[in-house]
Amino acid sequence: MRKLLLPSLIIIVASLLVLRLFYLQIIDDSLKLKSDNNAIKIKYDYPERGYIYDRNGKLLVANQPSYDIMVIPRDVKNIDTLELCELLNITKEDFLGKIAKAKVYSPRLPSVFLPQLNKTEFAAFQEKIRKFEGFYFQKRSLRDYQVNFGANIFGFITQVNEKLIEKNPYYNSGDLIGKQGVEESYEEVLRGIKGVKYYQKDKFNREIGSFKDGKYDTIAVQGEDINLTIDMLLQQYGEELMVNKRGGIVAIEPKTGEILALVTAPSYDPAILVGRQRSKNYTLLYRDSIAKPLYDRGLLAEYPPGSPFKILTGLIGLQEGVINEQTTFMCNHGFAYAPGRFQRCHCGGGSRDMHVGIYKSCNAYFSNVYLRTIGKYASAPYAVDVWSNHVKSFGLGQFMGYDLPTGKRGKIPNSKTYKKIYPDWRWSGKTIISNAIGQGEVVMTPIQLANMMATVANQGYYYTPHIIKKIKGEKIDPKFTTKHVTTIDKKYFAPMISGLFDVYNLGTAAGLRVEGIDICGKTGTAENFAKINGVRTKMEDHSIFVAFAPKDNPKIAIAVMIENGGFGSTIAGPIASLMIEKYLRGKITRTDLEKRTLERSLQGRYAKLGGLSEAVKAEIRRKDSIAKSKIIVPKVKVDTTKTN
Repeated sequence: MRKLLLPSLIIIVASLLVLRLFYLQIIDDSLKLKSDNNAIKIKYDYPERGYIYDRNGKLLVANQPSYDIMVIPRDVKNIDTLELCELLNITKEDFLGKIAKAKVYSPRLPSVFLPQLNKTEFAAFQEKIRKFEGFYFQKRSLRDYQVNFGANIFGFITQVNEKLIEKNPYYNSGDLIGKQGVEESYEEVLRGIKGVKYYQKDKFNREIGSFKDGKYDTIAVQGEDINLTIDMLLQQYGEELMVNKRGGIVAIEPKTGEILALVTAPSYDPAILVGRQRSKNYTLLYRDSIAKPLYDRGLLAEYPPGSPFKILTGLIGLQEGVINEQTTFMCNHGFAYAPGRFQRCHCGGGSRDMHVGIYKSCNAYFSNVYLRTIGKYASAPYAVDVWSNHVKSFGLGQFMGYDLPTGKRGKIPNSKTYKKIYPDWRWSGKTIISNAIGQGEVVMTPIQLANMMATVANQGYYYTPHIIKKIKGEKIDPKFTTKHVTTIDKKYFAPMISGLFDVYNLGTAAGLRVEGIDICGKTGTAENFAKINGVRTKMEDHSIFVAFAPKDNPKIAIAVMIENGGFGSTIAGPIASLMIEKYLRGKITRTDLEKRTLERSLQGRYAKLGGLSEAVKAEIRRKDSIAKSKIIVPKVKVDTTKTN
């Protein structure tokens, strides 16, 4: 038996190998398709991307035809290079560079030689394509924007890079992919599935028909259409109001967490990132380090929240039981919280309870509340952690989980923060009292501010902000329908909302009232410092305003942040009031407010920021004279050519 064991094993193994080879070579020839088979040519059929609509079904983004010129370097033989260059409007140097790049990818596989030709450009090439062996065309679709706003929401389409091709086998050289905005977030939904066709070639490299009668061919599947939560008219109006200003606006529907508007300024027309000029225009936008049109201030910009943060200071004080609605503190035009330390206040002075403290925005009142909150516990580090956890329950100090690919977490300090800042001495509530009024170490993004107000409007809960409303044939992520409840009991929100309502009736926003709409809001002015020539310099304050409306059964919560805008009631407040009326009524009755806001420019103020060249200052002054009805574009001149 031992003598037979080894021969038997050899026979069995050999038999298995023969059977496997027979299966691979005779029965299953699919592996041929994965090799660089000289006799097979692969062509891809690219589907249309899904269309993008707003919450009301209005079309925002469609598609338009485009053509890529493809090349297989090894097959390029005996062509008139100069004629090809003339047809495609490129130089000989461009030609040589593109061929060299294609060879690096693969001499035998197709690469994109020249992408995104429109119908007119392609027509001239199509007539003579037979003269250029090794070249062929591939039809695909590009985005066709139906609006000239919302660039930060949509994102753009670009070619995949080599790193992505290595990571994801779906993509090949020259394929397009969504970047930024919903194009990136919902790439797999929008892109569809590309089709593949295999063609047999003869010994002369000519196509002679489908490989295996199309056995392995697949058809393209169009991408799914999506509806965004964005209200197209509100978004457009927000961008018009932000002309000649820098900052962000975020509006949310409180009961659902749906983002109604996401405005960043300055912005640009999304159409300039379509077609052959996309790369050139993107480079110009990217290099604009002054206006930063590619920087989404609504999601990325982190600012001290200023006075709107007093809302949380008061709610936490009520929850911790250190105050009640009737608790009063004296304001002596400010608050002396330590020898030689005085915090100024513009409320006019006098005895303040919570209601008056909110609508007059009294620094002294909320600083006292904060000191009592931190002083409630024997250990200041423990007390700060209690306070920090309350604040974070509003979704602050963290990535919020919304469905856009960019964002910042902001900053809500805790005991670890102050252990690093003050490692060698004992600190107390008075040391960090700036937190009480939204300064100090507290930093928030505009979308976090809007979500905070949505939470107050809901009296203690919120839904994760999101921009997707509907995907054809699919359900949206359940995390967007999951309720998040704060650590503050519902009963404490009513007195706070009453004070916010009187901000519009008796307080700092009394001049911003809209007849017939009950708005609850809070002005804010955040101190702003910048390093100029290495020196920390006090700059013009940021203008902030947060609000929701109507007071009962709120339909919209909003946050407006204007860089270097000054008092919250001067620029940010009017924008919030106008946006609210536009959404709730579809028209504007405060035409005086609208005219003043549309005409208000801060470009001259931005020119004084320091460190700017005379050329840049001159450009800012030029921008100041641009027609106010147009959406501002970056300071660079861009090529607006797009495919037809």
